[in-house]
Amino acid sequence: MSTLRIGFDTSPLYGHKTGIGFAVEAMQGALRRRTDVELVDYLLSIRARPTGPVRRLPLPAAIAHQCWSLTDHPRVDRWLRDVDIVHGTNYVVPPSSLPRLVSVYDCWFLRHPDDANPAVRLAGKVLRRAVATGAVVHASSHATASALREFLPGVEVHTVHLAPLPLGAPPPVSPIPQLTGVPFIVAIGTLERRKNLPRLIAAFGLIAAQEPELQLVIAGSDGDDRDAINTAVDALGPHANRVMFTGRVDEAARSWLLHHARVLAYPSLDEGFGFPLLDAMQAGVPIVSSSAGSIPEVAGDAALLSSATDVMALAGNLQTAVASPSVRAHLVASGREQLGQFSWERCADEMVQLYRHVAAGNNQVNTEQV
Repeated sequence: MSTLRIGFDTSPLYGHKTGIGFAVEAMQGALRRRTDVELVDYLLSIRARPTGPVRRLPLPAAIAHQCWSLTDHPRVDRWLRDVDIVHGTNYVVPPSSLPRLVSVYDCWFLRHPDDANPAVRLAGKVLRRAVATGAVVHASSHATASALREFLPGVEVHTVHLAPLPLGAPPPVSPIPQLTGVPFIVAIGTLERRKNLPRLIAAFGLIAAQEPELQLVIAGSDGDDRDAINTAVDALGPHANRVMFTGRVDEAARSWLLHHARVLAYPSLDEGFGFPLLDAMQAGVPIVSSSAGSIPEVAGDAALLSSATDVMALAGNLQTAVASPSVRAHLVASGREQLGQFSWERCADEMVQLYRHVAAGNNQVNTEQV
């Protein structure tokens, strides 16, 4: 079987690396370990300083996205003419006469465009046009694939799950001294509306009196929900000082928090995959989460689930996971088993199958009709 050459977008690897950036890096590594595909890295950025061989598209990303949201120019064929497929790894795939694949990790920005910043809304317009002109979509979960079919009728979408990101060993001494020897629930992620943190804080308030030593630790950068979060903390009254905000944490602190938490709380209103779920499984910590989006398919039996809007049920699950040794043991054991369902080698296998399907198909549409 011939080797496929894949134009592979490495733009997410530069600048401040998010979960998508780490996912793209891991996928890239797994694909490079194979002999049946060859990656031809490309980069859409004027400012990035690549450290290895990469084909830079000589276009400012913001201007390119403006153009691609409206037209199919400029095409990237002149820079990627020797590849079989162009794979946009982060919601955007450029116009090309070549077969195209675009990775989509969640659909919150399609469901709630007013919560998305202008750059994300613009990327959504590029995605819509790419799909309308024949691009195939890789979704990170079945939940994301289902949402894409809802918002982009007629889309051809295929699910390939991602896999755990590396979680280093925790440092021997707590990087947050106030938490040494203290039982705590941890939530990790940006303080944005999608993370549903005000309801988590309210649920913590419902069990605070029964668990007088327990604290709630929220680790993540500020986002669009900070005012509502502050209001929820104030409503706790005498228990308000038991909620700690760490801000964004580095990898060592993140590992320590996961390995020492009593519970990972993950009550999101929506998720497209959910790396923190796999982080918790690696760390051997029980999970209490919502049943929204991709969470049930990724968490399996390793989490106690409830509706994202049911504060009472969330509080009950938190208390059970904190206080019941048998439930804790079951969740941790289930997490170890569930973790085995995901690997970057399996992801690469399925991506190569998808590449071959896209390369064999005729997915281009008459752009004059778009």
